[in-house]
Amino acid sequence: MAEIYKALADPTRRRILELLREQAMSAGDIADQVQVSKPTLSGHFTVLKTAGLIDVTRHGTTLIYRLNVSVLEEAIMSLMTTFKVGEAREVVSENVITKTTGV
Repeated sequence: MAEIYKALADPTRRRILELLREQAMSAGDIADQVQVSKPTLSGHFTVLKTAGLIDVTRHGTTLIYRLNVSVLEEAIMSLMTTFKVGEAREVVSENVITKTTGV
């Protein structure tokens, strides 16, 4: 899970994931959308692949990147569980106890 959080911590990597959410893309197409050098972009891809957030396939000489939604969903669910988001909890206000759900 630490690798996922590390990957999500960087704004450029989050932008790459946003782009891949829309469609699978080649490295060149992604490079046109993010303003970083090719070696830096390659480093971002490595971090995202290590975290399991993207998958890559080769089509001839072109590498195509896709978002791995299931890993992203797992990370979100883990965060929600850790911070008890969406679970019922008691709120005590002026001696009145009410039930609410976390948001």
